[in-house]
Amino acid sequence: MLRRSTGGARGALKAAGKLARSFATVEKADCVVIGAGVVGLAVAQRLALCGRDVLVLESAPTFGTGTSSRNSEVIHAGIYYPPDSLKAAFCVRGRELLYEYCSERGIPHWQIGKLIVATGPSEVPKLSSLMDRGARNGVDDLRMMDGPEAMRMEPELQCLKALFSPVSGIVDSHSLMLSLVGEAENHRATFSYNTTVVGGHLEGNSMHLHVCETKNLDENGNGQFPLQPELVLVPKVVVNSAGLSAPLLAKRFHGLNDQVIPPAYFARGHYFTLANTKNPPFRHLIYPIPEDGGLGVHVTLDLNGQVKFGPDVEWIDGVDNVSSFLNRFDYSVSASHAERFYPAIRKYYPNLKDGSLEPGYSGIRPKLSALQQLASDFVVQVA
Repeated sequence: MLRRSTGGARGALKAAGKLARSFATVEKADCVVIGAGVVGLAVAQRLALCGRDVLVLESAPTFGTGTSSRNSEVIHAGIYYPPDSLKAAFCVRGRELLYEYCSERGIPHWQIGKLIVATGPSEVPKLSSLMDRGARNGVDDLRMMDGPEAMRMEPELQCLKALFSPVSGIVDSHSLMLSLVGEAENHRATFSYNTTVVGGHLEGNSMHLHVCETKNLDENGNGQFPLQPELVLVPKVVVNSAGLSAPLLAKRFHGLNDQVIPPAYFARGHYFTLANTKNPPFRHLIYPIPEDGGLGVHVTLDLNGQVKFGPDVEWIDGVDNVSSFLNRFDYSVSASHAERFYPAIRKYYPNLKDGSLEPGYSGIRPKLSALQQLASDFVVQVA
């Protein structure tokens, strides 16, 4: 729940609101969605289809430049998440809706199937636990395979046992986002790119959003926000889907109780591509047993047949607020990272040749729990 501050904070809150109004144009709006990643786009599309007047504010020059375009593009089945969690429920139902949406609109996707593999005796019980969890979550048609059967399905694979998920798949994330943008715009949604929400304040029951042009925030260049916004928007509905900066943005909404804002942790993941692959070694997604903070260095294929390995897990910190808002994370992939990838991949793909991995891309996982903490469930907060 969004809650207002009380006591001495009220004076500071009133001062912040008065100062913002004295220097900026104030405009009313119906629905404002902050962030044009895949989540923000899906929210905007649904609101627009319901007849709402939607404005999407995005700090980047276009949609989907953050985590939405820096991931494995996998449609997950719902195997990994604790039963009765929001993650489990949303993943299973979301997968069904996503396949339906892509099929109806001709968005490139492929229900390719996935093998989760145990390569050592200690991993076999973990595989059984995953199967039980997936069944409890409502994932259909999971099947346990002995090593020889899995290796007949994938001759380049080496494993003792494997869990086969036929409903896992891949999707062209850019085409998906382009479809959501088009449908939202066709129902009169407006997109304002290069526009950053830098904070806000509560007045009564209304959130006042402080907005500035991204170029002016960028020109500041000192890791600090401008003292005054250029525009104050007063929407009836605000959706904070600002991706990696969503918790940081929430903390800049004066008048909210900081106790309801979850902490933010970041884990970088690198990807490498397989060089010279006219014939991909695998026809299905291949995943090892999950690790702390991720699902292990796995094999994914895109719709063009390119083979990707990743991501690893590299916890990061020390990112200032402005850099987070402007997506200034370090996305470089050093060739030296391949030294850690080869032994991890060869556990299930022993024929991987030296020198065959090329740096691909990287992404940042938004996390609500830190290293060696129990994974958090989704947090959905409403006023």
